Amino acid sequence: MSQSTDHTSHPPHLAHHFSSIEQQADSAKLGMWLFLLTEILLFGGLFAAYAVYRAWNPEIFHNGHLFLNTTLGTINTVVLITSSLSVALAIHYMQLGRRNATIANLWITLVLAATFLVIKYFEYAHKFHEGQLPGKFYHFEGMEGTNPHIFFSIYFLMTGLHGIHVIGGMAVITWVLVRTIKNNFSAEYHTPIEMTGLYWHLVDLIWIFLFPLFYLIG
Repeated sequence: MSQSTDHTSHPPHLAHHFSSIEQQADSAKLGMWLFLLTEILLFGGLFAAYAVYRAWNPEIFHNGHLFLNTTLGTINTVVLITSSLSVALAIHYMQLGRRNATIANLWITLVLAATFLVIKYFEYAHKFHEGQLPGKFYHFEGMEGTNPHIFFSIYFLMTGLHGIHVIGGMAVITWVLVRTIKNNFSAEYHTPIEMTGLYWHLVDLIWIFLFPLFYLIG
């Protein structure tokens, strides 16, 4: 009889190995921060490689950034910063129990993320057309210096990996959006939306570092 009572009083969104919603949320946050730490270590290694190659080839990096579209890069920076605001608002509104406002802001975040990728596509397409490709595929003849492909190799590696993280973030945002539409979250339980927001803020933060390192070198 007591087992039946315990099962009945157990919230449907509380995993049985947690004693409370608060404990479950704290565990999720700890797990997410550990995951984000691995992401920081990953990009930290790439930033270190960037620093080394730039120190060895300062003229290549200076000349290479002249072939990047600063206007598109700036637009993408504004787009991602705005998407950070919209995902933060989505979390805020769910904390207040305003499901429709949360749904609207998740949609805005998705649209902004897609906008970022579309702009990046046009940037990449232009570079493919010009032959500004990484490594042995580089055949652009309009840039001075020795081994100019080094700059574009690092550019494609770091911005490409960041783009993959944007796609992954869109997949997770879509998942929490569908669950929000299905009314799976409330003011009492919205941990998945919070964790998604943390990840998305990291994606935005990484771009904020990439933008000046590549586009504003001069």
